[in-house]
Amino acid sequence: MHAPESVPAGEALRTALARLLDGLPPTRAAQAVDRLISNYRGRTPTDAPVLRDRSDVAAYAAYRMPATYEAVRAALAAFRARAPHWVPASHLDVGGGTGAASWAVADAWDGEAPPEGERGTTVLDWSQAALSLGRELAGTSGDPVLRAARWRREVIGGGLRLDPVDLVTISYVLGELTAADREAVVDRAALAAAAVVIVEPGTPEGYLRIREARDRLVAAGLRVVAPCPHSGACPIEPGTDWCHFAARVTRSSLHRQVKGGSLPYEDEKFGYVAAVRDTVPADGPAAGRVVRKPQLRKGMVALDLCTAEEGLRRETVTKRHGRFYRAARDTGWGDEWPPPPEGSD
Repeated sequence: MHAPESVPAGEALRTALARLLDGLPPTRAAQAVDRLISNYRGRTPTDAPVLRDRSDVAAYAAYRMPATYEAVRAALAAFRARAPHWVPASHLDVGGGTGAASWAVADAWDGEAPPEGERGTTVLDWSQAALSLGRELAGTSGDPVLRAARWRREVIGGGLRLDPVDLVTISYVLGELTAADREAVVDRAALAAAAVVIVEPGTPEGYLRIREARDRLVAAGLRVVAPCPHSGACPIEPGTDWCHFAARVTRSSLHRQVKGGSLPYEDEKFGYVAAVRDTVPADGPAAGRVVRKPQLRKGMVALDLCTAEEGLRRETVTKRHGRFYRAARDTGWGDEWPPPPEGSD
C-alpha cells in the first residue's frame, strides 16, 4: 500500500522504517548496529560490502537511513539555493545502499520535472541485500520517481563505469573504499555527471575525504557551488580544524536503545561538497558560509565564516546593523551570509 502523496518524504521514510523493524528482535538489531557503527565512522576501508545480509541491512536502514537522508537533504538544499532553476533529468546514487540519498533527491525536487519530461533515478551498490530492501522501501513511497527507481548491483571501486548523467550523489561511501578506489570513483563521477554532490561523516577523517574529492572535482573542470564560497584551496590547515555541518534527526526507538538518552532528536554531523559543470545554470557560490554554530549574545551575534576574499574570519553583528542583525539572529550553521537584499527572492 502506497503512502499518501501529501506525506513528506522524511515522514514517509520513518513510517516505512518503523514497519521494517516489526518482527526483528530489538537485541539483534542493536547488536548489528554496534558492529556496523565503526565502518560508518570512516575508519575501516574495505573492498567488500559492509552490509552482508537482511538483518544487517534492516539494522542499518533503521539506524542510519534517517540521518543520511537529513544530511543529504541539507546538502541538496544548499546546492539548490545556488541552482534554483535546474532540475536533473537523471540521477545516479553511487553506493546508495538502501537509497537514503535517492529519497533526499526525490524530496529536493518534489513535483518538479525537467524540460524534457520525467526524472529517473538509478541506485548502484555492491550489496544485493541492500538493493532489495531499498526497492522494497521505495515501493512504499508516494513519490513516482522513487517507485520507478532502478536498483543495480555494481562493485563500487576502480572498475566502476558510469554513463553520462545529470546528477551523481555519493553519500557515506568514500570511507568504505581504499584510497585508490576513492580516487577512481570520484574521477568517474566527475567525468560522467553535470553535477556531483558528495556527503561524508562530519569527522576529521570525513573532512579530509571531502577535501580530497573536492580537489579532484575541481581538477576535472567542475566548479564548487556549495558549501565553499570559491573553488580555490580550502583555507583550513589539515590537523587544526575541519569543516562540517549539522542536520537535526528525529530519533527512533532503535536509536534510543543503542545510544541511550531520552532526547527525541540528535544532530547528525556531516561534511559535503556540491560541484557543477558549466552546463548547469548555477549562480556563483555564496559570498560567505557560516561554518560554526552562531553565537548569540545580548544585542549581538558572532558568525564564524568562510569567505572567498578573506578565508576564515569572524563577523560580529550588533543591533546597530539593523536588518543584518535581525537576519543574523535567524541565521543557522551552514547558511549563506550575508543575506540577500530586502525584496529579493
